[in-house]
Amino acid sequence: MAKKIKKILRLQIKGGGANPSPPVGPACGAAGINIMDFCKQFNACTQDKTGQLLPVLVSVYDDKSFDFVVKNPAVSVQLMEATSLKKGSKEPNRTKVAKINWDQIKSIAENKMPDLNCFTLISAMSMVAGTARSMGIEILGESPLHS
Repeated sequence: MAKKIKKILRLQIKGGGANPSPPVGPACGAAGINIMDFCKQFNACTQDKTGQLLPVLVSVYDDKSFDFVVKNPAVSVQLMEATSLKKGSKEPNRTKVAKINWDQIKSIAENKMPDLNCFTLISAMSMVAGTARSMGIEILGESPLHS
């Protein structure tokens, strides 16, 4: 018989860096799961992604057991890493803060594809390009989207 889900937590935690301090501790404590068990399992699972900000979905069951799914870093985080930015532009339509090419956009789209709600790589690239434009990142080269 399947366990009944009591609560779903959405957290953003640095890979390999979960500890009982906020935001992890209070969220896990309020849901009734063992904070140290979660931290140990999460850190073991994300050793290869140390330092990256990772979205996590934690399913908490009635018997206080839990499962979690670690997703890929957000597109905006990956774009900031690719362009060495601290933050996006305050006026993205006027002030451009960085440049990126279509090959980098394609690699980010391929990485994020399992988490996006699209079926083709072209549509994933379009979503990543839209995020880049809204952050004030200029895209260099010929667009493969409208060919």
